[in-house]
Amino acid sequence: MVSFHSNGKFLLTGEYLVLRGALSLALPLKFGQSLEVKPLDGDENLLKWTAFTPDGVWFSTDLNRETLQIISADDRVKAEKLSSILQAVKQLNPDAFSKRGLEFVTRLGFNPEWGLGSSSTLIASLSRWANVNPYELLRMTFGGSGYDIACATAEQPVLYQLVDGNPQVESVKFSPVFSDRLFFVYQGQKQSSSKEVGNFKERMRQMNFEKEIDEVSEITKSLVSNVSFDDFCRLLHEHENIISHCIGREPLQQHFPDFEGTIKSLGAWGGDFFMAVTEWDVEKVKRYFAEKGLSVVFKYSEIVL
Repeated sequence: MVSFHSNGKFLLTGEYLVLRGALSLALPLKFGQSLEVKPLDGDENLLKWTAFTPDGVWFSTDLNRETLQIISADDRVKAEKLSSILQAVKQLNPDAFSKRGLEFVTRLGFNPEWGLGSSSTLIASLSRWANVNPYELLRMTFGGSGYDIACATAEQPVLYQLVDGNPQVESVKFSPVFSDRLFFVYQGQKQSSSKEVGNFKERMRQMNFEKEIDEVSEITKSLVSNVSFDDFCRLLHEHENIISHCIGREPLQQHFPDFEGTIKSLGAWGGDFFMAVTEWDVEKVKRYFAEKGLSVVFKYSEIVL
């Protein structure tokens, strides 16, 4: 048996504009997904796949090893998506499934509705198992900038940038002395990253974002240069206003007018997690958001690798 583990992700800066080459700061997470692969005794033309979440079996399916078509499945939609991913793996490595029957088991370490990277962690681990380029496999399946693929195998935060369409990844020390004032809150609504990417690409056809890309890149550089707490909050506020202008949505802060601090969207706006920066203690933070119906709150140290 062979096994792999890939980290989940947060995109702290550069959401949307990372697609156009903005320098972005991405955070690998302690939560992730594992992949185990072992030879299957019995039917040599069978691929068995079982996916687990913390609550138990997520879905399972049997596939034909040669055609990668579905034989049986308890969730047809998920199985069809998995089949298309494996077809892409086979295009990149024709020998990936050529030897014998195999059993795959994935174990997600977080609620799949949280949007922490159930897709990217799968792509990253499958790519290592099949010895294929993870960014190419991502392009063929889900699309996106690839920052989540960079986080999947990172051991610390990374600066991520697309240069002429090619990913550039640099490990960076990002450990603010005020990290105890940084919190991550789940909004309760998972966003479709591929849908958001499509919507933004349509908007890109109508607008030129060169100025905003440069501004966001400079903010990213500033945030990793040991700025003060006040400057950190100011930079996040500036970043929110820039992205708000680019995508035509109001900053999330406006939905929490009585929050004493700064709120920063992460990744696709409108769902998943956001960052809350405040001098309130953890109990007051949790109490405030619980009153807003948001009960999933993590301290920085609890979730960021």
